[in-house]
Amino acid sequence: MAVRAGVCAGVVAMAVLGAGGAAAAAGEGGGQGKERDGRLGYAMVTDGVFAKKKSATTAYSYDKKLVPPGSWIKIGQRTAPGGATTVSLRVKGLKAGHEYGVHVHTKPCTADPAAAGGHYQHKPSTDPAAVNPRNEVWLDFTADRKGSGKATAHHDWGFRKGGAASVVIHDEPGSSGARVGCFTVPFGWTKAG
Repeated sequence: MAVRAGVCAGVVAMAVLGAGGAAAAAGEGGGQGKERDGRLGYAMVTDGVFAKKKSATTAYSYDKKLVPPGSWIKIGQRTAPGGATTVSLRVKGLKAGHEYGVHVHTKPCTADPAAAGGHYQHKPSTDPAAVNPRNEVWLDFTADRKGSGKATAHHDWGFRKGGAASVVIHDEPGSSGARVGCFTVPFGWTKAG
């Protein structure tokens, strides 16, 4: 069984899961392997710090008041062999008391906020009604008095190969809002997704 690991502005631990759901192996190192055997599940955790200046990074802050440089993000993914997927989010150092919207997006982050593409959709559609938390991964939260927050989304479907590449933090919860931060994430997939 092949296991690959990657680093994204922090520690990444990825594992291919056996039929029993327990981690068969985990690792840290270079590269972002996304090849998976469709009979196996997938688990990944990655974290990063929003850059203090524009440089080669995977975590970008587009609004320094809402996503201050030096703030932290952690994303986890667990996909069962059948495709059911849970995505979790934790953040620290954001603006206290602010309500944020967070969605999985289709492309990696760059210094250009628009580069992350649109929301990942389980059933891609141009119908505005398809923009909803059942067809997309929404991780909206309100930062506590210390600027920390967390959210979890669970779906009975998984990601398509190469379909999900980042999480974008928006300045308000719901389906839209200005992009204030972006973090590139090595989301995994299974054939069932």
